[in-house]
Amino acid sequence: MMGLLNWLLKGRGHGVEELARRLGIEEPRLRRIEPDYRSFTVPKRSGGERRILAPEPELKQVQRRILRRVLGRLKSHPAAMGFERGRSIVTNARPHAGQAVVLRFDLVDFFPSTGTGRMRDYFRRIGWNRPAAALLVRLSTHEGGLPQGAPTSPRLSNLVNYRLDARLAGIATRLGGSYTRYADDITISLAHDVPAKIRFVRRQVRHIVEAQGYRVHTRKKLSIRRRHQRQSVTGLVVNERVRLPRETRRWLRAVEHRLQRDRRGPLDGHWPSSGRFPKRPTLTRAQLEGWRALQAMIQSQAGDEP
Repeated sequence: MMGLLNWLLKGRGHGVEELARRLGIEEPRLRRIEPDYRSFTVPKRSGGERRILAPEPELKQVQRRILRRVLGRLKSHPAAMGFERGRSIVTNARPHAGQAVVLRFDLVDFFPSTGTGRMRDYFRRIGWNRPAAALLVRLSTHEGGLPQGAPTSPRLSNLVNYRLDARLAGIATRLGGSYTRYADDITISLAHDVPAKIRFVRRQVRHIVEAQGYRVHTRKKLSIRRRHQRQSVTGLVVNERVRLPRETRRWLRAVEHRLQRDRRGPLDGHWPSSGRFPKRPTLTRAQLEGWRALQAMIQSQAGDEP
């Protein structure tokens, strides 16, 4: 009788006691942890500011344990390329290389719009009872959504959006194209430039993302790029194969040239401010090594010869 009553009150699945055991934290302490965050802003590359919610040390430690011990072995959709082991901006761009048309959509307030209701349903679906799911939601969400700055947010955003990715990938496959998502950046490419198919993709993307609680940016013009235009995905050009933009490659060659000159000693006592080379490079050698590593990753993951 007590077991039936407990099931009616708490539902099926693992309870808070099991959650505390997996996290290696005593249950009373786990229940007492306050979801405290520090709020600050950082500039966006596209302009404006991005709000960051950084968890306080105790909460951050618990979130890291949730990430490793609760979420670590769960599977995201193969098209989710951000924040996943073995996936990157290169694997996000690669399926779209050499396509006739590339469509990109940007979602508004992606992390905050991933709501607590969806998170609670997800935790219940993967086997936690109602009290444990509620505690997991309390420890991993803030102000009604995923806090951008919490260690758990990127992974959770992929896991909870499996259905979103599956539906959009299905549409792309049906049209003979490819689909990937890198956080809030959705890309669908098509092998043939057919206006009716492009209109269909635009309608379906808006419908599907709205069904999951998101909105497509309307202030930003939808990016539709054809073969005669530069087609870029997560900052990489994909017209023929995955590469850094031409101006970036030229700039890096200029930096390399400057560093080689420094090793040999100056030829004329100054660095040209115009003409073939840009103004004096400001990269340190360590930063240049980072760019070299990025180029090597692009060559490796894109399947190019070094």
